[in-house]
Amino acid sequence: MHIPAPLKAGAAVGAAVAAAAWVWRHQGDIVSSRPINEWTFTHMKAILPTETIPRTAPARGLPFGPQLPEVRYAFDGQTRSLTDLHRSTNTTSFLVLHHGQIVAEEYPGTFASRTARFQVFSITKSVTSLLIGIAVERGEIGSTDEPVSDYCPQLRGTGYDGPTIAQLLNMSSGVGDVEDWSVPDAPIIQFETAVTTGGSVLKVIRSLPVRSAPGLSFNYSTIDSHVLGWVLEAATGMSLARNAATRLWAPLGAETDGYYFLTRGRPRTALGGGSLNATTRDLARIGQLVADGGRVGAEQVVPSEWIAQFRSGTEPHLHVGALGVSGYPHYGYSRHWWTLGGQHRPITGLGVHGQYLWVDPERETVIVKTSAWNKPDDADRDRETVAALQAVVDTLSAGSER
Repeated sequence: MHIPAPLKAGAAVGAAVAAAAWVWRHQGDIVSSRPINEWTFTHMKAILPTETIPRTAPARGLPFGPQLPEVRYAFDGQTRSLTDLHRSTNTTSFLVLHHGQIVAEEYPGTFASRTARFQVFSITKSVTSLLIGIAVERGEIGSTDEPVSDYCPQLRGTGYDGPTIAQLLNMSSGVGDVEDWSVPDAPIIQFETAVTTGGSVLKVIRSLPVRSAPGLSFNYSTIDSHVLGWVLEAATGMSLARNAATRLWAPLGAETDGYYFLTRGRPRTALGGGSLNATTRDLARIGQLVADGGRVGAEQVVPSEWIAQFRSGTEPHLHVGALGVSGYPHYGYSRHWWTLGGQHRPITGLGVHGQYLWVDPERETVIVKTSAWNKPDDADRDRETVAALQAVVDTLSAGSER
């Protein structure tokens, strides 16, 4: 059958438009899947609008210490090496500080380097918590017992009209469903779509149902953290990037500009729960700040009492093993940091696709691991990573005791 040329052309245009629309709707899935994510996780500036976190002070050096000894760890009945870890968990960068000194640093990722800024996803939440602690100390936030709607009047009449800053910090707002990236129309997918395509983030947040009374149960929520970013901006009168530049990057002596990616829709805003990009070394500096109780040298940057809360959450529903379906059984949670319990009580910031900022203050060790997992959440890769990072700390501690 002969098909007239105009009809052929029209069909081709229609197919192209449909394909472009599909790509636009699914861009989040495309850019976060392997192997493309090896590039996107170091090139978010090329994908979304951004705001720079400028480095405005001289860089504070990170000295080198004795090289990390060989590390072996047990996982699923096998003894493995860090080389095995990097291969099986798609490591893109890996850095270990011990007593404030670099004892291991490597960049296995295809586009990774010392100067690459890595998209660290929900490690952003842990940084947001540091900035909130500073704002409380400065009196810009009166108390974490204040409702978030006091700072965000646009949320009055929604599920977020009532929950407090403290309840959101502990992922206990009672708002929204389980954050499941595998459910096509889940709130987190609607949120991501609004962020990346220019939709209304506020509309998504205002539509969230109340799941339970606030303060009673843990429900991991990037949207809780995004609301806290709004609280922080309203309280300080500064964007998250400007806040981080003034109150973290400068006193830390960061060596490279960082940045937050922003929502496409206006007013453009950073994601308090997931849009920080920074070098591995500057992430290690943040970890060292936490390990040192909020100090950098003689300067108390973050209140020590705030830092102490990361390791000593007392609410039963936040204890290790009590988080339910919204957290793995080897984690607890406190003020936007994951807790691991045990004798030394290490903590970690976590980001989807395998981002870790591991801090063990008692054993003076900080580990940064960035990764490019194919899936946002991967229980097996997480278990292996936890086993390996614990083995790194144990190995260093054993060497120190000799």
